[in-house]
Amino acid sequence: MEPLKSNESNNNSESKNVRLNNGNSPLKPSAAFVGASWMTLLIGMTSYCIGLYNSDMAYNEKGYYFTILLFGLFSVISVQKSVRDRLEGIPVTDLYYSISWFSTIASIVLLIIGLWNADLLLSEKGFFGMSFVLGLFSALAVQKNTRDLKQFESANI
Repeated sequence: MEPLKSNESNNNSESKNVRLNNGNSPLKPSAAFVGASWMTLLIGMTSYCIGLYNSDMAYNEKGYYFTILLFGLFSVISVQKSVRDRLEGIPVTDLYYSISWFSTIASIVLLIIGLWNADLLLSEKGFFGMSFVLGLFSALAVQKNTRDLKQFESANI
């Protein structure tokens, strides 16, 4: 009995799958995932900022929470970049790697401390916490997609 495909075509498809999965030829993220990542980033940041605008906090408190949002977004992007660089064999100093992780943890801890001591309803505290986490996670996804798309484009040129 003969196989449905010849061995040569099986070997070609197997070698193509190996090439795609071993890092030599990166996979392109889907448009749906890229769009969902950008949408959740915008939703997280916008809802957090609208919550700040509508809150009855003093301007210095609003500035504190807004700065924590910016600090957190930048630090998670830095963590994603340094982790990815290390996985791909691109040199990253231990100092930069440690600082990026420290700043990410510090932004989360600063938000928790601020919300713990804030004179807000528990539901408002939860709202700020959830929109902050949504923003951080989606910033990671957007950075990953941006890097994957750039790597895919450079591999297919």
